[in-house]
Amino acid sequence: MAAPQLRRAVDAEALAQGVLAGDRLLLARAITHVENEGAAAHAILGRVYAHAGRGHIIGVTGAPGSGKSTLVTALAQSYRAAGLTVAIVAIDPSSPFTGGALLGDRVRMRTLSGDSGVFIRSMATRGSLGGLSKTTGDVVTLLDAAGFERVIVETVGVGQAEVEIASTAHTTLVVEAPGMGDEVQAIKAGILEIGDILVVNKADRPGVERTVQALEMMLEIENDSTRLIRHHGQVLRVDASRNGVQDNAQGDGQGEGQDEADRWRVTVMKTVAMAGDGVEALRQRIEAHREHQRASGESKLREQVRIAHALENIVRAELNRRTLARIPAGALDDLVERIRLRETDPYTAAADLLAGI
Repeated sequence: MAAPQLRRAVDAEALAQGVLAGDRLLLARAITHVENEGAAAHAILGRVYAHAGRGHIIGVTGAPGSGKSTLVTALAQSYRAAGLTVAIVAIDPSSPFTGGALLGDRVRMRTLSGDSGVFIRSMATRGSLGGLSKTTGDVVTLLDAAGFERVIVETVGVGQAEVEIASTAHTTLVVEAPGMGDEVQAIKAGILEIGDILVVNKADRPGVERTVQALEMMLEIENDSTRLIRHHGQVLRVDASRNGVQDNAQGDGQGEGQDEADRWRVTVMKTVAMAGDGVEALRQRIEAHREHQRASGESKLREQVRIAHALENIVRAELNRRTLARIPAGALDDLVERIRLRETDPYTAAADLLAGI
């Protein structure tokens, strides 16, 4: 029994050292272990974690068809022209029927192939909601520790519920496109609020000015209130008041503590990613947001929220695993049948199940 444990430790150490050395093959293998939640995953992450935290994480979200993949490709090319290394994590949806995923974003990004300063990894959601995979944060940690200066995470593009990226990225881009009704979707709660920069892509299409005006109108309304970074978890909470931002106990999205001059102003930018128009200006705006976070101290708060979010997910997963492991064989099937026959209700059954554990 000792030999397999020793082998796993040696493998984890070798993979971790490979990640830190920037070895692409070992980095890919380490990501596979983490994505599959293999036995060596936690050991690898534990060894590289101290070396992470240097890269800037850029989230790109928006409705399908808005040109996110093309924009990510153009943005990566702009960063490479500026001499920075880029890692891209592209999330694809998993089929609810087969469990498979196409992972086709790499096909769209084939113009980046052969560039030693770019690393692209596709991931499936594997049933996770919110536009990301459950292990996306861990994969980003590996890429960060591997020395990539900018890590771009492209979400699934599923619509209004896709706000998980705000808890993972340092800068979040919300991509819209004219003529698709996306300005209406952006107005709905959840999407507009998570954007640090709003991007109207495909700006050479008719209706672009109407889309820009609608987004700017909503920004004017939003700018009357203070934008706060919040962690909405039920297990863990981040006390923003310890970081110079006064939190509102009611959690209604309002707050005070930031001077008007210190607040980041969300702007609407136009791009034509296919032609590269506006991409360099967008890159500079992202870099301006990065510098703003450092100067204002917001980067510390965002990092704390990101860590709390990751920690909560780990706690939830472990509690779920331990709970399921202690349920007697067949007990769950019996409860399901009793609920189906209306002999009890799901809440009472769940309480009885937990009481027995």
